[in-house]
Order: sequence, then structure tokens, then C-alpha cells
Amino acid sequence: MTAIDARPTGRDRLLLVLCGVAVAFAAIDTYVVVLALPDMMAGAGIPVDELQRAAPIVSGFLLGYVAMLPLIGRIADLRGQVPVLAMSLVLFAIGSLVTAISYDLPSMVAGRFLQGVGGGGLVPATMSLVAALYPVERRGLPLGLVSAVQEFGAVLGPLFGAVVLSFTTWRGIFAINLAGGAVLLVAVSLLARGGAVRAVAAGSPTPGAGPSARRWGGRLVAVLLLAATVVTGFITFVQPSELQRDLTWGQLFIPYVDGGSRWVTPVGVATIGCSVALLLWCWFVPRALVDLRGWFGHLVAADLLGATLLAAVLGGIVLAFATADPEVAVFSPQGPWFLAGSALALVLLLLHLRHAEDPIVPRGALRATPAWGSLVVSFLVGWALIAALVDIPLFARTTTQQDSQLGAALVLLRFLAALPVGALVGGWLLRRVPAGVLTAVGMAAASASFVAMARWDETSLDGFGSNVPLVLCGLGFGLALAPVNAAILATTDDDTHGLASALVVVARMVGMLVGISALTTIGLRRLYAAQAEDPDLGIRELGIVQEHAVFAGAAVAALAAGLLALLVFARAGTRGVDTAEALRAGG
Repeated sequence: MTAIDARPTGRDRLLLVLCGVAVAFAAIDTYVVVLALPDMMAGAGIPVDELQRAAPIVSGFLLGYVAMLPLIGRIADLRGQVPVLAMSLVLFAIGSLVTAISYDLPSMVAGRFLQGVGGGGLVPATMSLVAALYPVERRGLPLGLVSAVQEFGAVLGPLFGAVVLSFTTWRGIFAINLAGGAVLLVAVSLLARGGAVRAVAAGSPTPGAGPSARRWGGRLVAVLLLAATVVTGFITFVQPSELQRDLTWGQLFIPYVDGGSRWVTPVGVATIGCSVALLLWCWFVPRALVDLRGWFGHLVAADLLGATLLAAVLGGIVLAFATADPEVAVFSPQGPWFLAGSALALVLLLLHLRHAEDPIVPRGALRATPAWGSLVVSFLVGWALIAALVDIPLFARTTTQQDSQLGAALVLLRFLAALPVGALVGGWLLRRVPAGVLTAVGMAAASASFVAMARWDETSLDGFGSNVPLVLCGLGFGLALAPVNAAILATTDDDTHGLASALVVVARMVGMLVGISALTTIGLRRLYAAQAEDPDLGIRELGIVQEHAVFAGAAVAALAAGLLALLVFARAGTRGVDTAEALRAGG
């Protein structure tokens, strides 16, 4: 899809604002469960002293977000941004509903996984939508703002959770997500229908085609089946005590077999039957509610087998590190098995890419050094970035903001405010400065800032001088955003830019997962060593020692990213890449 010639209308700007809100919702949900986790464990029947069993509640979202992103990015290339955006909101809303009414750990993790899949699809679709709505010379600011919204959302997740928990239970968090996702879905659908963007996939039925009465009749049946599925499913999940105690309605909850689950009760079977009927109706009746056959066709066209193998590769990595206990090891006890599964899936994926007619990653797409190099650089950038997002507020809580989560967040805000500014400056300089040099300068600034942070003491944040490394670090990361993305865009074909954008985001997310686990483990080991050397050190002093080690490790990762960029981006023709195109891939 190309940008429209006319300026965006007020309707189009409102559409983009709603998409930005959707991206923020998805980003917030990444870590919204941090404070609610103990209550969610109780809801799933997990004792508080078995925290490791609750790890899938967090990793389930990350797994859906990271593992499915390449497939969704490829589908966006084939079908268009608006349909992918709408379907992502549908999955996000369904995942929120399932999580809100979940009754055990599997149902809770399934809901979080669907939330992750939907949230991951919103990012590349929204970035691409900006390019469709705005002419080239006016895309930089909205793209930079959308990128900033994503970073802000991830940090504000725990704060959002704390606010909601102050007046309701943990289920209220996901009920708000459900309501917000449903409202955004309706609003986006209405605005897109009448706006400048009409992303209809090639070969898809044209809206409005066919007999009107028949079309509306098919939709009415689908809506009734959907309503029946939701109602019976809700009753199956919640099992209201009033109905269970009733002599007549209580029979709906009696399993057909002794010891059977709630899904072999009359109401559970009714839920399964209604959902199967809904799927079959949407498959065989054109434009009933969801074009399942069309979506399946695009899944096949996007190389479903290859996408599955790629998801297995990424999923094993996510599970190995997201479920780790940093006090014990870099990855979880099951980590070696997860990584072995990833390695096996990688071998199968490489064999598949060699023989598939139209693989998810086209042959030769990442052959150029700047193309694959940008993924490695993005991985290292994520490794260093997570130290800023997590450990800057943690240092504040350890020292000057011990009793204020808001105060610690405001310290991080200085870093976050500088990041989008650096992104816009980096995009503007990209036509004048080689990508490798620009990335190296940005990451060198970030590395120097981390070195300064590693020298902070317990009163450093009280002085004005602490603002310098915070702002410089944000500017440095922002400065590197455009050239890293431009390198892969300049060395890949236009019809794979959606996939390339997704892979850049995936590389950074994986780097963040691996980085936080490795850096935290290094920091804790340094803490234990310091404690052994001087048993009289207090909790605050030990916390500062740990944070210093994390900042030092992040400085090394940032410096490595800059030096590698100088080497691998040397032949990237990025000066001809538009600023908007460079920022578009950032996610």
C-alpha cells in the first residue's frame, strides 16, 4: 500500500490516534500482571510460595507476541494493514475475555497468549498505516510518536495495574482491556470504512457485492451463533453458584462421566457445539462475520509451515529465558530442553527455506550483510535497552524513591522523553551520515551514559547532574533506531518490508528477554560476592552494587552494538531511504 496523495483528513487522524491507543493497550499488557500476579495465582489455585508455577502467565503473553510476529508481518504484506489491525484487535479482545473469566492456569495462559498474538499484530500494522495515511515528508513525527507510545506503555503497565487494583480485583484489569479492545475495534472499523485507507486483499470479495438480503441473513446467523458461544462459554467458565444450586439449572453442570471436567457437562458441550457451528458457518458462508477461508488462504500464502517452525524457534528461546529465576541461573531448569527444541526447529526451518516454493523468509532476503547484521545489532540494542527500562527505576527505588513507585517512574521518564527526540533526529541525519556511523555514535552515547550510571551513589539522583546520563542515554538509543531499521529496508525487497519490520522488532524483544535474564544474574552474583567480602553491607548498599553491575554489563552490550554496526552497515545504501520508511520498521 502506498501513501495517499492528499493530506490526511480529520477522520484519518482519528483513526491513527485510535491505533496508537491500541498499541499502548498492547504494550501495557506486557507487564500489567506484575503487581496482580499473587492474586492471579490465587485465582488459578496456585500457592503463593510456588511463584515459579505462575511464570507462564507472563511468558504466555511474550510467547504470543514474539513468536507470531513474523507471520503477522508477512500477512500484513499480503492482505493489508487495516484487516490485520482489526483481526489483531479481535484476538486481543478475545484473549482479554478469556483471561478475565479464567478459572485455572491453562485457561489463564491461553488468554494471555491470545492477548500477545493480538498485541503483536498491532505494532507493524499501525506503523504501516502511518505510511499509508501520511505523505513522505510528513510521516516522521507520527511514526516517532507511535514508537514512543509503545515504549511508554511497557513501562506504565505495572502502574496501570496498580491503579486498577486500587478499586477492583485483577479480573478488572482484563475487563477494561476487553471493553477498550471492543470499542477500538468498532471505532477503527467504522473509520476505516469511510476514510482514505481501504486495505482490501487482492482476490478478496469486494464489500457490498452479492445479494444484500442474503449477506445480512448470513451475518445474522453468525451473530446469533457468536452470542450463543459467548453466553454458554461464560457460564461454563464462571459456573454461577445460583445456577449450580438450582434443581433444574444445576443439571447443566453435571459431567456426563464421573470425574469429568466442566467441558463434558451439558453447558460445556453446548459451548463447544456453538463454537464449532460458528466456525463452520464463517468458513462456508461468504462474508458471514469473519472471512475464515480468506484468512486461511493468506496463512497458507504466508508459508504456514515455515511460520510454525519459526514460531517454535522463537518460542523455545522465549520460554527458556522468560521462565528463568535469575537468582539461580540465566535460564530456567527446563531451559536446555527449550533451547534444544529451538535448535531442532531451526535446522528444520533452514531445510524448509531451501526447498519451499514461497517461504516465509524469501530465499536471499537476508543474505546481504547489512540485512542480517541489522538483526544482530537490534538484538544487542534490546539487550542494553532493557537495562534502562528496568534498572533505572529499580535504582531509584533502591535509593531516593524507596516509598514511591511514581517517583521512580518519573526518573525513567527523563530517559523516555529523550528517546523519541533522538529517533526523529536520527531519521533526519540518516540522509547525511552513514548508518553505521550514526548507530555507533548513538550507542556510544548510551554506553557512556551507562558507565556514568555505574558510578552513581545513593544520593546521585537528588542532583541535577543525574539528568545528563539519563537524557543522553535516551537520545543515544533513539539516534540508533532509524539507521538500524534503514539498513534492513535498504537491502531487502519492497514486498518483504512488513516481514523485515517484524523481524527487527522480534530481534530486539529477544535481546531484551535474554539481556534482562543475563544482566540480572550477573548483578546478583556480584551482590553475593560483595556480601561475602563485607557481611556488614546493608540492603541498600547491596542493591546499589547489583545495579552497578547491570549498568556496566549494559554499557558493554551497547558498545558492542555500535562497533558491530560500523562493520556490518558499511555497504548499506541507507542515504536513499526515507526517514519515514526507516522509522516504520522500528515497532
